[in-house]
Amino acid sequence: MRRLLPLVPLALFLGLAGWFAAALLSGRDPRELPSALIDKPAPEFDLPSLAEGRRLSSEALRGQVVVVNFFASWCAPCRVEHPLLLRLARQEKVRVIGIAYKDRPEDSRRFLAELGDPYLATGIDRDGRTGIDFGLYGVPETYVIDKAGHIRRRIVGPVTPAMLDRELLPLLRALERS
Repeated sequence: MRRLLPLVPLALFLGLAGWFAAALLSGRDPRELPSALIDKPAPEFDLPSLAEGRRLSSEALRGQVVVVNFFASWCAPCRVEHPLLLRLARQEKVRVIGIAYKDRPEDSRRFLAELGDPYLATGIDRDGRTGIDFGLYGVPETYVIDKAGHIRRRIVGPVTPAMLDRELLPLLRALERS
């Protein structure tokens, strides 16, 4: 028994190495975070709008395919993905709704005035409650909502050009046809 004791650390190392190798070879994207809300109705919300005196509610998500993007003026990755959201809205004619997460309205307005406004409407989630209801990890985060108001895709972090062309646009086109 004493002769086998030095083999215990080796066995533990091999076990851990095997576990890590299985995770790396599984083909799963480690950046993709699971969401319990996929194929479930988008959470209900009613937010003040950046447009004074107006509101943005979850009713805006029904009957059409919509991309909901949580952003903030203080978020550097939001600035990186912003040209792609402009492309999505202007060139691809996708309905994009913005939710300013834990941001001051005047900062959000300045952000959109500086970089361009891809959003049909923008809600203000000052306390972060709507973000919590969506299961938000942080900004930017993007959700694809189908015509029935169900979440079909969640993107944590900035949308990239490759992701837009390979995943997001084909999904949006398929949802529009259905």
